[in-house]
Amino acid sequence: MKLVGKKVLVTGGSGFIGSHLVESLVTKGCDVRVLVLYDTGPIFGFIDSMPETIKQKIEIVTGDIRNSDDVKMAVDDVSIVFHLAALVGIPYSYSHPRSVIETNLIGTLNVLLAVKEKKIEKLVHTSTSETYGTAKYVPIDENHPLQGQSPYSASKIGADKIVESFYKSYDLPVATIRPFNQYGPRQSARAVIPTIITQSLTKKIVRLGALFPTRDFTFVQDTVDAYIKIAESDNTLGEVINIGTGQEISIGELAKKIIKLTGSSAEIVCDGTRIRPEKSEVDRLLCNNAKAEKLIEWKPNVSLDQGLKKTIEWIKSNLSSYDPDNYAI
Repeated sequence: MKLVGKKVLVTGGSGFIGSHLVESLVTKGCDVRVLVLYDTGPIFGFIDSMPETIKQKIEIVTGDIRNSDDVKMAVDDVSIVFHLAALVGIPYSYSHPRSVIETNLIGTLNVLLAVKEKKIEKLVHTSTSETYGTAKYVPIDENHPLQGQSPYSASKIGADKIVESFYKSYDLPVATIRPFNQYGPRQSARAVIPTIITQSLTKKIVRLGALFPTRDFTFVQDTVDAYIKIAESDNTLGEVINIGTGQEISIGELAKKIIKLTGSSAEIVCDGTRIRPEKSEVDRLLCNNAKAEKLIEWKPNVSLDQGLKKTIEWIKSNLSSYDPDNYAI
């Protein structure tokens, strides 16, 4: 199935990954609608910073995925749905588990019900490598046990299982993308790479949580390419597909690399206020992407150094959007 000329909906399309996906879909020739959370402040997120040639081709609808009527309105007359809307902050989920669980579970259920009712051609649902928890073996394939080590990861496990149930119960045309850690331009300071970059550029000390955990980082444009390939492939229905590079780096080594790339001489300090609860910390994430290569012929194209350089340059140009003095959750 080719996406060119298709009308598509992106929930969460004003966010980090969503905004990059929206741009790629517009460039590809799709008729793109974006569901944006209604707020009293600026509501269009990164859509506002897109080129006018892109923005003019986007239909924006406001609403809340927790509201079934909003979701039904957004899904009406589209062919493909990319579901990215979620509350994603792990530290935030410790303080506000109800909000995270309601948004990620009820929101996903509303999307599934609307897709079922409107007979949508395909739904691509977004999972996360956090559902795996600390690796029991590496590299982590799609058969790895799921572990709810934070309210956020538990909410995503629940959402993934509801998606699975709709595929098995109703033959809903759905595929689940499970990205490992993402980075790139536009990412918020809730994520570790922007946190390190902004402090490296402005401070003499880079304050982080635990330095020993390892992560598998994928540049956002590679992830967007995977979304599109999953949507277009007939081989992905009912499947969960890992997206990652197959390479890992510890947070401490990542910080050293970024400090060097920014030309900083900042000192790295482990800040106790940023450390996850002991049993909640995910010690190791390393992706097995063999299934993605087999089903959709996907491989990452951007190396970590290349992606970090692009991200550093973007953050340098948008430093006023960040507050390195505060710990964003």
